[in-house]
Parts: sequence; structure tokens; C-alpha cells
Amino acid sequence: MSNVFDGDSPTNLAEYSVSELSGSIKRTVETAFDQVRVRGEISGYRGPHSSGHAYFSLKDDRARIDAVIWKGTFSRLKFRPEEGMEVIATGKVTTFPGSSKYQIVIETLEPAGAGALMALIEERKRRLGAEGLFDPSRKKRLPFMPEVIGVVTSPTGAVIRDILHRISDRFPVHVIVWPVKVQGEGSGEEVANAINGFNALEPGGDIRRPDVLIVARGGGSLEDLWSFNDEIVVRAAADSRIPLISAVGHETDWTLIDYAADVRAPTPTGAAEMAVPVKAELEAQVAGLTARLQGCMSRQMDQRRQSVRALMRALPSLDQLLALPRRRFDEAATGLGRGLELNTINKRRGFERVASHLRPDVLSNRITERRQLLNERMARAERTVERLLDRSKSRIERAEAILASLPARLKTQTDRGRERLGNLSRHADTAIRHQLTRARAELSAQDRVLQSLSYKNVLKRGYAVIRDEDNRPVSQASALSAGMGIAIEFADGRVGAMTTEGGAAPSGARKRTVKAGEPPKQGSLF
Repeated sequence: MSNVFDGDSPTNLAEYSVSELSGSIKRTVETAFDQVRVRGEISGYRGPHSSGHAYFSLKDDRARIDAVIWKGTFSRLKFRPEEGMEVIATGKVTTFPGSSKYQIVIETLEPAGAGALMALIEERKRRLGAEGLFDPSRKKRLPFMPEVIGVVTSPTGAVIRDILHRISDRFPVHVIVWPVKVQGEGSGEEVANAINGFNALEPGGDIRRPDVLIVARGGGSLEDLWSFNDEIVVRAAADSRIPLISAVGHETDWTLIDYAADVRAPTPTGAAEMAVPVKAELEAQVAGLTARLQGCMSRQMDQRRQSVRALMRALPSLDQLLALPRRRFDEAATGLGRGLELNTINKRRGFERVASHLRPDVLSNRITERRQLLNERMARAERTVERLLDRSKSRIERAEAILASLPARLKTQTDRGRERLGNLSRHADTAIRHQLTRARAELSAQDRVLQSLSYKNVLKRGYAVIRDEDNRPVSQASALSAGMGIAIEFADGRVGAMTTEGGAAPSGARKRTVKAGEPPKQGSLF
């Protein structure tokens, strides 16, 4: 602070710099308003800044004040700020000298009464319902007899004891507990991560995927149950592929997870009763159905037996069935001898009729007729052969004439072929010379590239190549060991050498083995 008196100044007031005045105002405001509680509506909230701090305003119907929540404080808040939410903020008022503004640095933030919380719940319920998260069509049916049940709750409360006790009494099954916080900072994220974690399990993995999930918590106030109204929890419950039972609070307590879950249970004990049937009742029902089935089978057998007996009385006896076939057989056997005699007589008469036509003169006439017919056909065949011979002679004569003129034709065609072959040979020689010229040019270009990329050019600049006993290049010292023979290649030749030290090959990572055995039985949490 400057306190220099200027004789030309019209007053005796002290003179301050801008920084001194801003610092004085800052200390005055922070001293006067070191700890205040302010009630107002959040305005201009856009979420945390990239730095992690949150900047917004608190307003009422007549004024507005800037507010800031530092990154460390923001992560410990029980409630996240939301646009338009009426809150009570506790902190201290300070100034920002860089822009001559004042603001409140918030240390704690809470809704302004239960009415504000209910209004926030109703607004969130309306928004999520508009997205279809609460539609009945999304809800899945619970399995009748699950083998594995997943429970998301606190491992130290009475809720898990009630659930395990009720399941053990009704139908003992395997229960997997995912321990989470059910109240306080970060509890909503833990519940959502537990639901997503159960859904991420593979059906045939080391940890069996549950057939049904139970999200449970005991009763409490609206603030105590607030974690189950978090949007992240509601979305995780709605997206769960495993059927989910919500058992949060007592029968009169309602949270947003109850609307997104597939089934809402009035109490955690009621959720256990919904998850599994009563084993004794099932056994009694099976026994009753077994007795009814046995009685039904017995009555059915009696009815069938009576029906068979009635049918047997209506059937004729064996002698009655065989009487008519037996009589027909006897009649056929009696007439068989007479029938054979009549058949023999008829066959003899037919033979005699045929034999009466077989006389020597008839056979001689037929032979003579056949011989004449054969002679006529042989004469016709000879004439046909003579005509064919005449035709063949004519064809041979024409062929001889064609063969006589063939040498002259062949000579003409040969001369033409030789001339054409000579032209083709000259064209081929020219094409081959051009092709060889192009190939030589390409080979020379490739050779120049190869020479420019050859490692021997590098050797000429003073470098060397180390080769092992198998004449393979060595690029790392760890590949050599003491006493190993090596060859050092220079630009003008090779020399032999012997290593004195060498790097040891890195040892392989020791793999962890797990002995196979029976799957571990579920232990007790207590």
C-alpha cells in the first residue's frame, strides 16, 4: 500500500494500486462471509469442465450469484447438480480479481427439502419413461427353477442374511453375492457395475452366469434410498439381459429401479420367495401327480383287459374257422387222381394229331422248296457282287488319276509354305532382338538398384557384419555366448574371432498353473 503525500493532490486520501484494492476487497469478503448457506435454483449447469471443476449460478426471483465446485469437492458430493434443481449450498464467498466478480465456493450441496427430491425423481421418471425404459414389453419372465442366483447388496447387512435364509428354506440353490455399498457416495456406480458385471459373465465360464438377479436393500429414508434413483442404476437394470428383481426398501418404498426391473418385490425376503419355488411343495405336487398317473394307468389297463375279453367272446372257435378250408382241401385231394388221368389222355390225343402230319413225302417236298429258294437267293447275291466290283473299279481308276496329279499340287503348296515360313522367321528374329534389348535394359536398371541397396556398399564405409558359426548374421549381443566362434566380414574379406562375453537369453515367463478339480462349493459370508 502506498501512502505517499503529493503536494499537488487536492485531498489527503491514500493511493492504492488495482491489485492492492482487489486483494483488500477479497480479504474483506472472505472474512465477512467465511461460511454461509445459500438457497437457490441451479442455472447454467453444463456438467463438469474438462479440468474437473463445475461452474454454474444460483438464482432466485431477484438475484444471481456465480458458484464453483472444485474437482476434489465435486467427487465427494452425495447429489449431482442438475439444471433447474433447487438446492442449499454451503461454502464461502470469495472474489475473482481477474474480472472483478464475486462467487461462492461450494463445499456441500443438498436438495432443498424432500419436495425438491420428489420433483427431481418425477422429472427423471418422466424423461426415462419417454425413452421406453419402463415399457412392459421390455420386461422378462423369471425362470421357474433357477440354478444360480446373483444378489447385489451389502455383504454386512441383515438383507443378505434374510435372502440366504429364505432361499435355503424354500429351495437351496447356488447364490453368488456381489458386495456393493447401498448408501452414500459412489453407491450408485457400484450397483450399476455389479449388474453389468453379472451380465458380462459367460454362461459356461469358471463363474457361472446367474439365471436371475436380485438387487436388494433394507428400508430407509428417501435420502438413504437415493442411490437406486440414479440414472446409471436405472439404465443398467433396464439393459440387463438377466431377469432382475428389485427389492429396495419396504413395501411402501418406491425407487426408479422398481420401474426398470422385470419384477418388483415388496421386501428382500419377498424377492427370495419370488426367485425360487418351495421344494417341499414341488415334491408333494410331483408325488400327487405320480399317484394320479399310476391310478390312471391301472384303470386304463383294466378297461383294455375287459375290452380284449369281450372281443375274444365274439370270435368263432378254431374248428369253425378251419371247417370250410378243410372241406375244400379234401374235395380237391379226391379229384386230383381223376384229373391227372384226363390230362394224360388229352395230351396223348394232341400228340397223335400232330404225328399224323409228319410223313416222308411231305418232308421231301419241303426240302426241295427250300433248296430252290436258296439257289435263287445265291444267284441274286452273285449279281449284286458283280455290280459292286464294277463300282469299286471305277472308284479306283478315279483315285489313280487324282494321285497322279498330287505331286504337282504338293510342290506348289510346299513352295508357298516355304515362302511364308521365311517371312515368319524374319519377323520372329526381329521381335526377339527387340525383346532382348528391352530385357537387357531392365536387367541393367535392376542391377543398379541392387548395387545401391547392397550391404557391401555399407561395408565400404567402415562397417562390418558379424556372423555366427552357422554363417547367419547376428544383430544382438544377447544371441552370442562366451567362447563362440564368429566371423567378421569387412569390405575386403572376412576374419575369424572368438567371443569372450555374451548376453544371456531372457528367461521365459513362469506360467501359473491351476490344478483342475471339482468346482468350489459356495461358502458362507459370515
